[in-house]
Amino acid sequence: MTITEFVERLKQEGINLSERQIEQFDIYFKTLVEWNEKINLTAITEETEVYLKHFYDSITASFYVDFTQELNICDVGAGAGFPSIPLKICFPQLKITIVDSLKKRITFLNHLAAVLELTEVAFYHDRAELFGRNKQFRHQFDLVLARAVAKTSVLSELCLPLVKTGGQFIAMKGPNAEVELKEAKNAIELLGGELDSIFTFDLPEDQGERNIVRIVKRRQTPKQYPRKPGTPNKSPLA
Repeated sequence: MTITEFVERLKQEGINLSERQIEQFDIYFKTLVEWNEKINLTAITEETEVYLKHFYDSITASFYVDFTQELNICDVGAGAGFPSIPLKICFPQLKITIVDSLKKRITFLNHLAAVLELTEVAFYHDRAELFGRNKQFRHQFDLVLARAVAKTSVLSELCLPLVKTGGQFIAMKGPNAEVELKEAKNAIELLGGELDSIFTFDLPEDQGERNIVRIVKRRQTPKQYPRKPGTPNKSPLA
């Protein structure tokens, strides 16, 4: 996907990028490639692939979920900033918090936010299990995002404790979303969530099926969740 195609595709979805926003995506791409030579951020470094598989793919959540409001968002396991930083560029009013377990990625994100001149962004080096038990963050976010981090049953335990009652957890998944949701049904309910909707579409250029899973937080998560670091992955809630 060329930059021109990227801009046009977003325009078709009602997202009209300014010259400054287009410049920010260009800076993001160049910074990502530069830092990727020092630390492993992504296996995708070709410009057309970054624009399609990272930038555009991240923004697809906004085609189905309203990001035009002043939302307080947490992105769990964002890695090199996906999906929340592309969304922040498109919707500058968003307040973004990213938690990631690798210090080098947090260092990159702090540098990236500086060169992109982003405000209302915060980055935390922490395990999601510990972050979700922290009273400062637990039940505090309007919307929590996760993109291709782990199975839905695991993600639910890491993300739902952070969502305020009435808020949303958005899981950006590949073609196995339906199967994962069946496995995670009881876990989602136990953690205070309820499946609201699934939006299925194909990425351009035959890049595969994507699913935006929206789960609404109906009640507070029981205090014993998330469990200690490593446990959700080793023993997902059934």
